[in-house]
Amino acid sequence: MSERVVIIHSLEQAVTALKVARELDRPVTLASPPGAAAYTGALWFREVVKQAQLEVPQAEVSSILDCADKPGLVMAAFRQGVLRVRFTGNAEAAEKLQAMADAESLHLLTGPLDALDLLDVKDKAAACREWLQRD
Repeated sequence: MSERVVIIHSLEQAVTALKVARELDRPVTLASPPGAAAYTGALWFREVVKQAQLEVPQAEVSSILDCADKPGLVMAAFRQGVLRVRFTGNAEAAEKLQAMADAESLHLLTGPLDALDLLDVKDKAAACREWLQRD
């Protein structure tokens, strides 16, 4: 089964996604919106994920912080304890960041992200349920 990514915009959305994942006994990856590292910051995202995990401890979860095309945000996120980040900048910068990530056992994603974005979804739990049950 491929990784199921849910883009969250709040703690409430993160908790909803984790509750559904726990009910279905499926892993879920919480992702920030595109470029969110620039306006929410790595610490905010890390703490939202951590708090959601505390509220739904039985859920299997990982996370991805989207740093858009900003190498400095990737480096800052790694320094602040974010283990997986997404970078959409040029190949030369991605290569350097990948070397840094590899040296520290961190993860840099550079490709497109197949994800459910909860921003404008009315019934977030139902959308998560449908998304997480896909194979």
